Amino acid sequence: MRVETTVPLNDWRAIAAVAARAEEAGFDGLVSAEIQNDPFIPLAFAALATERIQLGTAIAVAFPRSPMVVANLAWDLHTESRGRFVLGLGTQVKGHNERRFSVPWTAPVPRLREYVESLRSIWRAWQTGEPLAYEGEHYRFTLMTPEFSPPANELPPIPVTIAAVGPAMLKLAGRACDGVRLHGFATRAYLEQVALPQVTEGLAAAGRDRASFECWGGGFVATGADAAAVQKQIEEIRYRVAFYGSTRSYHGVFAVHGWEELGLKLHQMSKQGRWNEMAREVPDEVVQTFAAVGTYGELSKAIEARFGGVTDSVALGFPASTPAGLVREVVQDVRRIPCAFRAFPGRRASA
Repeated sequence: MRVETTVPLNDWRAIAAVAARAEEAGFDGLVSAEIQNDPFIPLAFAALATERIQLGTAIAVAFPRSPMVVANLAWDLHTESRGRFVLGLGTQVKGHNERRFSVPWTAPVPRLREYVESLRSIWRAWQTGEPLAYEGEHYRFTLMTPEFSPPANELPPIPVTIAAVGPAMLKLAGRACDGVRLHGFATRAYLEQVALPQVTEGLAAAGRDRASFECWGGGFVATGADAAAVQKQIEEIRYRVAFYGSTRSYHGVFAVHGWEELGLKLHQMSKQGRWNEMAREVPDEVVQTFAAVGTYGELSKAIEARFGGVTDSVALGFPASTPAGLVREVVQDVRRIPCAFRAFPGRRASA
């Protein structure tokens, strides 16, 4: 199994040291998220401080950005990292697109499909010099001159992964992308009964190989040096389950377990602005179902039980005071868990 960790998003001066330590500890990847900060810039600092580790957005919100803008950002990060960048995209929900980003909302699956297709069309034009000619319902790119075309390179293609929760988006991931970024708000039962069958159907429809397609995440991890540290993370996950569970778009996950009433209650509380009270409504059973839970010594078994045979990559974080040797030991234990993913097209499988 692949193990990734995050880069600091609000302290650029800390990124180089954190990235170098992660590479030394044996992590497979570094990822950045779009929450309070831009997800692309931190990876530029990480690229210059490392040589081996994979770099990726997990995720960048797609629709507020033109595919041309994202194509340039991804191309530069891929080039400067010598082929180590993976573009992770997500749609966000309607309310955030319309009210936070002030962009129109349309059916997300066909629009994201065109987004991915247009990115690859732009990159192909830069790489081969062929005319840029992408015309869809949502995006149209037909102008590219030599002055605005980055030089071609000999690097493998830029992998594109997408975040997916619902069946149609999961199927799109398998059919048109190089991987799926499964939401943390997922249980093993949801992945087995809903997510993976849709991904598999998409892969089969496109005649694609599962070994070159990455399934990332799909749950939470609560760990630490002792029981008190683990319990602290459990409480943080309880809050996150409540936060995501208050959004109706995610209630299909609750439905697999018959927890629809909990979802409706959390949604109503969010509408009332009772954010600080919602976590108390999430029982221990629910938290344990969403997460792999265990101290560092127990973690590999907990992750294998929760994620093994279902997903290929997990993200782990450690306090800065954790001894480097302990981090390396835990990472290597988790990396020994078997998974289906080997490498993206054009890349070598990691050792």
